[in-house]
Amino acid sequence: MVSSSTESLWQGWEAMPNGMQLLAEIDEAMAPWWPRIFGYHLLKLGALSLDLDSSASKINHTFTLFPDHRADVVADFDQLPLKSSSVDAVAMPLLLEFEQDPYRILREVDRVLVSGGYLVICGINPFSSAYSGKLFPKYQTQWPWSGRFFMPARVKDWLGLLGYQLVDERRLGFHAFMPEWDYPKICRKWQQRLLPGTGLLYLFVARKLDTPLTPIAPKNKKRVAGWQPAATGGFSGRHMKQSDNE
Repeated sequence: MVSSSTESLWQGWEAMPNGMQLLAEIDEAMAPWWPRIFGYHLLKLGALSLDLDSSASKINHTFTLFPDHRADVVADFDQLPLKSSSVDAVAMPLLLEFEQDPYRILREVDRVLVSGGYLVICGINPFSSAYSGKLFPKYQTQWPWSGRFFMPARVKDWLGLLGYQLVDERRLGFHAFMPEWDYPKICRKWQQRLLPGTGLLYLFVARKLDTPLTPIAPKNKKRVAGWQPAATGGFSGRHMKQSDNE
């Protein structure tokens, strides 16, 4: 099992193949969303969130959280030292891949997120050239190939179970992920056009909805022949047949 390792915590975008380009694509994709996210507190989870450009957000207080001294709040992801329903938005880039129980982390994030709050998740898409590193022994133990790459559909299922509405979904990074490989820009454009689901990263913007855990079926009121509702909340009396009144 993969857990929060010191190795993964200390890595930055520059340690990833074409990492700075991927960061620039994430910032570009999130640029129209940040001004639409309002509230008081924006939580960024993980060391990679330090470089996310959220300056266009309307939220004044932004803070980072991960188990390292560089964070504003030093804590574990599965036990956030925050009150329930106290955060208006959460951003977590490339975090679930390196945690032992990613669904537990999502539940903890859901606990601290307010109703109607936004959750931004960015992860490595296994249905892309990023998975190639797992096929070579020399890369399998290196970051980021040492993590588990979850299919985007699985992450969407987790969000659905928690009651989130996906408001934006896209793939980023249509280029080689291996250090020694790359291909011309024209090939990247054709890949994006013909195989739009093969981007290196998936980006989800989801919103927390307030829905009951068990849907309540509408009550169908059936009128019983000869029955009249009581005029008060007290004893309704005995039902009398029409023949008794004659």
